[in-house]
Amino acid sequence: MEAAPLALYIHWPFCISKCPYCDFNSHVRDSVDQDRWRTALLADLAHEARIGPQRPLTSIFFGGGTPSLMPPATTAALIAAAEHHWGFAPDIEITLEANPSSVEAARFADLASAGVNRASLGLQALDDETLRFLGRAHDVNEGLAALAIAQSVFNRVSFDLIYARPGQTPKAWDAELARALAFGTGHLSLYQLTIEPGTRFATLVANGTLSPLDNDAAADLFELTRARTGAAGIPAYEVSNHARPGQESRHNLAYWRYDDYLGIGPGAHGRRGGMATVRHKKPENWLKAIDARGDGLVSEDALTPEDRATEALLMGLRLDEGVELDRVARRSGVPVERLADDAAVARLTQQGLVEKTAYQLRVTPKGMLLLDAILAEVVAL
Repeated sequence: MEAAPLALYIHWPFCISKCPYCDFNSHVRDSVDQDRWRTALLADLAHEARIGPQRPLTSIFFGGGTPSLMPPATTAALIAAAEHHWGFAPDIEITLEANPSSVEAARFADLASAGVNRASLGLQALDDETLRFLGRAHDVNEGLAALAIAQSVFNRVSFDLIYARPGQTPKAWDAELARALAFGTGHLSLYQLTIEPGTRFATLVANGTLSPLDNDAAADLFELTRARTGAAGIPAYEVSNHARPGQESRHNLAYWRYDDYLGIGPGAHGRRGGMATVRHKKPENWLKAIDARGDGLVSEDALTPEDRATEALLMGLRLDEGVELDRVARRSGVPVERLADDAAVARLTQQGLVEKTAYQLRVTPKGMLLLDAILAEVVAL
């Protein structure tokens, strides 16, 4: 029987510039003691290896602030340590999250030599006016140059775009999306713009300077996105993620399928063996914890069966494949018949928004437009 996936998330908290919607802006640093950080990250990694699951890793993801500015030697050391502690699945996916700047792109070849085989680039838009609106430091030419370098050195590349922007028309988004698809990457993350509390965007909306796209117009763009990507052979496999068959993000699938994943570094979360782990968010506090006891944990709590089942459903129903209810029941300890509200499922099935068999529940493409509302009704726990 094939072993369950095991994913590792490594969080590098430092940024080189502020952005309008990041809650790690306090982590902007002009310089970092790289030797101290490498030693601390390796210690946090070793702690998880001592107490966590012992099976080969199927994915590693370097994320957070600006992880592509982590020294390649540190990246290589962490990859080597992870392989030593757990071993690697034969086709392990090792992803680096990167901003598409010339400074970061200059490191891509060295990071590929260190063992990274997949890049996820934050392009976010293909016109300069929108990039300025989003507060991005790069322009389109710089972003596309970084994409070209990434495609030349990494086996797999993904990039993201943000749509449903104020005033965006279907014609404009269709043209931008067609251009994005022409670059030939195997994966695209296409997110609708959301206005998060406490951000610059929220302030602009509150004072009337910014008018978000209305729900009907955003829904039209969502449907256009799915039609265009599906026709191009890169269909949606999750509400906002699209991939050619076999090019799905294995690391994110571990989250969505509610497999074990280990998180190290400041602010990293993890799920292992029914435990929820959280690391200190502030880098200085995380370092102090490492120095004091060898790990950066701030909390490590056992999840109730109901918590595990709820998390598995909320994550899994984002996927086009849906969830296997018997698998959720086995992993959580909650009986299948308690997992979903049967009356809500029956009503939503009649409306064409969900589909349910004896052992599977999924949200239909039509239902994905209303995913949050559907989850609130269907998840019974």
